[in-house]
Amino acid sequence: MNYKMIGYLLGQIIRVLGLLMLLPVIVGIIYHEPASIWAFLGMAAALVIMGTLMTLKKPEKKDIYTRDGMATVAATWILVSVLGAVPFTLAGAIPNFADAVFETASGFTTTGATILNDIESVDNACLFWRSFSHSDTRTMHLVRAESPGPTAGKLTAKMSSSVRALYGIYIGLTVLEMILLLFSNFSPVPEHRMNFFEALNTALSTAGTGGFALKNASIAAYDSVYIDVIVTLFMLLFSVNFTLYYLILTKKFAQAFKNEELRFFLSIVAVSAVAIAFDIMKIYGGFFKALRYSSFQVLTMISTAGFATADFTEWPFFSQMILLLLMFVGGCAGSTGGGLKVMRILLLCKTAFREIKCVLNPRAVVSVKCDGKAVDKEIVRSVSFYFVLFMLLAAVSMLLLSLDGHDVGTTVTAVITCLNNVGPGLSEISPSGNFAGFSSWAKILLSLDMLLGRLEIYPLLVLFTIRKK
Repeated sequence: MNYKMIGYLLGQIIRVLGLLMLLPVIVGIIYHEPASIWAFLGMAAALVIMGTLMTLKKPEKKDIYTRDGMATVAATWILVSVLGAVPFTLAGAIPNFADAVFETASGFTTTGATILNDIESVDNACLFWRSFSHSDTRTMHLVRAESPGPTAGKLTAKMSSSVRALYGIYIGLTVLEMILLLFSNFSPVPEHRMNFFEALNTALSTAGTGGFALKNASIAAYDSVYIDVIVTLFMLLFSVNFTLYYLILTKKFAQAFKNEELRFFLSIVAVSAVAIAFDIMKIYGGFFKALRYSSFQVLTMISTAGFATADFTEWPFFSQMILLLLMFVGGCAGSTGGGLKVMRILLLCKTAFREIKCVLNPRAVVSVKCDGKAVDKEIVRSVSFYFVLFMLLAAVSMLLLSLDGHDVGTTVTAVITCLNNVGPGLSEISPSGNFAGFSSWAKILLSLDMLLGRLEIYPLLVLFTIRKK
């Protein structure tokens, strides 16, 4: 392990984190919030100084290998979750530091789970930092669309050009959503409107599929069909592999729309939304009104955005079970969504059907295909292993969390929603509840689950198993 180079890289990241904290300082100045101004300004100065001291001398040995890189990534996410929590405590928004770490980890991992009982009372500077954390780190994962395997492939010949294209699409969609949300101000009903600050934060949360809202009732507080439709649409858009948007922009329509993962994803969304709409139709007095709420909740679960327009724990058990299963699915590969990812689910299903064919005809040579091409056996094996590892970690986390004394629905769905970076769950952590009832150690455990889910397990395991040669 090249510890000196890892320390140098962490120093650079700490310095950048400090500079980013100047943004909520500006928000605090605009809204005249002295406590938040000094909290973020003081922490920003401390981090810039710390980062500068750590990067004064560049290591002679600059080689970074896979193990070093994974350890660096894991250490980075832990650091930003801990250091990013300090201003919340200094400003008095979240006095308990374990609570602040949970809230920050939830933001940076785009989980959207919260311990805040009265969101509206929190300073705007803290609320901005809370929402900004979604885009601060989640956009880094867009480069995963560049990874080999059953994805849409590279965007351009150079990695730097691909990253710029992905960021351009991400920023463009975010700005477009914000502008469309501002059109809600034409509504004659004041409660149905979003001001600039609310539209900006909602767009940032949707883009990162993070789900931090500025109201205790989330998007339901606006009770607006227009806002529901816009947020639903963009949750869908941010759940799609970003490489497909590039193909569309370059007029490669056929290549984009024949993508098997996209078709599978849209099928899951459509079937789930319609099934739930029929199930809750009596509650809302008609199919189309029920479809409005079912579509929103299906997208918020499968995209792992974590917003809410209704408390789905009051819906029939059939609808709750569909939403619970969607927590595992997540968005497409190369999207900003969490979860297991649609591509993994698709490959697991295809692998299962292949095994059935092999059992019925042992001599048959059957390969797993995606988009008409055979998938490498190593990819199939890694997907299966990842799923097993994911389920084992979920089981261990549920067992440990059960010591905190909550009911089964709360305990089980708390782990599921944190590992999949979704946000709400059942019982105590329904859309009308939050995670405030957990003890400090349980919140730290769930914060680790959020990090495990967002980093897709391996980097964090590498960090805790590093050995000095």
